[in-house]
Amino acid sequence: MNRTTVSVLLPPGSASAALVQDVRRGLGSPPLTLPPKWLYDDEGSRLFDEITRLPGYYPTEAEREVLLGRADEIARLSGASTLVELGSGTSDKTHALLHAFRATGQLRRFVPVDVSEATLRQAAEQIATTYDVAVEAVVGDFTLHLGHLPRDDRKLVAFLGGTIGNLYVEERRAFLGALSDSLEPGDVLLLGTDLVKHADRLISAYDDPWGVTDRFVRNGLRVLNRELGADFDVGGFTYVPFWDPHLQRMDLRLRAETPMHVSVPGADLELHLASGEEIRMEISTKFTLEGIREELEAVGLIPVESWADARDDFAVTLARKGT
Repeated sequence: MNRTTVSVLLPPGSASAALVQDVRRGLGSPPLTLPPKWLYDDEGSRLFDEITRLPGYYPTEAEREVLLGRADEIARLSGASTLVELGSGTSDKTHALLHAFRATGQLRRFVPVDVSEATLRQAAEQIATTYDVAVEAVVGDFTLHLGHLPRDDRKLVAFLGGTIGNLYVEERRAFLGALSDSLEPGDVLLLGTDLVKHADRLISAYDDPWGVTDRFVRNGLRVLNRELGADFDVGGFTYVPFWDPHLQRMDLRLRAETPMHVSVPGADLELHLASGEEIRMEISTKFTLEGIREELEAVGLIPVESWADARDDFAVTLARKGT
């Protein structure tokens, strides 16, 4: 009989408190930044879903290609009976893995982790019914709640979508270290990473001619206006995406077109933006296979295999926790 449970690790009001903390830290002094997770309210999530379907935005379908082609091999190499997905959302691409695990008969449990309780509950019920597997959903923040991952059997932790690239270098090291600490020897990580490629192709993926990405990034300011009573003039900024070759990342910013005074009463903050001053809204780091291996090995995760799509746009790497 199917069994679905949902553990809520985010206390009431925690999202609001985290937003206030992030705004005070990121917008309180230059350089001005906003963590990208605040782009993904309902409207932001809708816009991002639209982005993934645009002709120039390659990461989603490139990763899907790898998973569809390699899921059987991934399931076999992992030896896992529990599949964990961090930042699971609707678990759309994870169906390839779930199909492969069902075919082997080895999967006992699926543990999706996401901050959106409504989305998580809906996806959990669908997966439990479709794959006849126990689903233990966790409403939590994967940067905070890794210690709550199951430890009682061999697990595969999937962190897909290139989300690792949204973390700054120091954040990425800390996250991978904490993730490694949460794994038992023999557990495996499946990591999706966007690969370094020609700058023109990268920029076109983040600056579509229909302006969907522009609207998606601006939506972060609308979130602050709505949640914290801020008075950002959302239309008073220019969207500025550019490739930073030194740090190997796309840098998505909003540039003030004129001097601005912005009140953020919910965070007890006053901002004075000069003409041309920028707010960094998101980064998306791109990787080389050698760089991925080095970062994983530095935290005790030993790469087993890496696979890329036909155009070498996107890689999926399987790494095992050492003894």
